[in-house]
Amino acid sequence: MDGPKILFRIPIYLPFFPFENGIPVTDTIVNSWLIILAVFLVCRILTHHMQKIPMKKTQLIAEKMVTAIDSLVESTMGSRFMRYAPYMLALMIFSLCGSLISLLGARPVTADFNTTLGWALVTFVMIQYNNIRAHGVKGYLKGFVQPIPLLLPLNIISEAATPVSMSFRHFGNLAAGVVITELVYSGLAALSTALLKIDIPVFQIGIPAVLSLYFDLFTAVLQAFIFCMLTMVFISNAASD
Repeated sequence: MDGPKILFRIPIYLPFFPFENGIPVTDTIVNSWLIILAVFLVCRILTHHMQKIPMKKTQLIAEKMVTAIDSLVESTMGSRFMRYAPYMLALMIFSLCGSLISLLGARPVTADFNTTLGWALVTFVMIQYNNIRAHGVKGYLKGFVQPIPLLLPLNIISEAATPVSMSFRHFGNLAAGVVITELVYSGLAALSTALLKIDIPVFQIGIPAVLSLYFDLFTAVLQAFIFCMLTMVFISNAASD
């Protein structure tokens, strides 16, 4: 599988920039901004002229989404972590749309490791923040030498492995789906040429749609849910240990 393609470059040439030909802008960045714009427009439509007593279907849909994520955060993290509900909803929507954009023929942004690593690093910062807030700096540092000081290197590695494992889990599943789908398309094209002696990939019609139901739809929903659940569990555990 090829990596993200560079669509254009921003002509910025400064001594401290490592890019000789300007800052590259990949399809991942472009698709991410398209998703942000689309989600923004949908939110504006759903929340347009909101009423205290909802009468419009758009407002009912918006309130249903907020109620669902509030319930999920409260049941998973507890009521004192409700401030994280907006972030969890944004993370889940971005993850879903970032994966499902492949249904429109675009490269999923979650198939780029930089995307999932960025989300995981945000989670990592939140984990450390809540740990320090709950136990203080002294208690936070003391946790690295428990139960015995000999485990200090292992505890540091374990803590640093959290964003790596989270990002690779999400990225790996989506990237594998992209690779398998591309192999199937190539194989069906070759089969069409070998059996029918024509250059038209007839066997590509319809057959890959079955794979898309799994890799593009089921996997996207599952990985978005798992990533958000891990984020909530890690943050809440850091504040309660």
